[in-house]
Amino acid sequence: QVQLVESGGGLVQAGGSLRLSCEVSGGTVSRYTMGWFRQAPGKDREFVSAIIGSGGYTMYHDSVKGRFTISRDDAKNTVYLQMNSLKPEDTAVYYCTADLDGVGYDYWGQGTQVTVSS
Repeated sequence: QVQLVESGGGLVQAGGSLRLSCEVSGGTVSRYTMGWFRQAPGKDREFVSAIIGSGGYTMYHDSVKGRFTISRDDAKNTVYLQMNSLKPEDTAVYYCTADLDGVGYDYWGQGTQVTVSS
């Protein structure tokens, strides 16, 4: 059973930075598509970023391009989301997710709250 545990959320002022971590057990991150999604109050969950398989190809939502960076440490089986130049509109619960077989995101973490004050 694949399990994902996020950490690193918190309260930060606009313009600040945070790094989210997603530690994975029961699976190998380098084999999967690993993604980050977020959900703000009253809004649908939205895609933020992903890193794909052994090649490590990365994807970003337009709203975070140039500010967020997704990365992976295969030795630690952990995925990171470095978030710089944070804006109040980045405030949300951030979720780590894994797509094991290319069909869809099968596993989700519990989420970590990110709050950006203006």
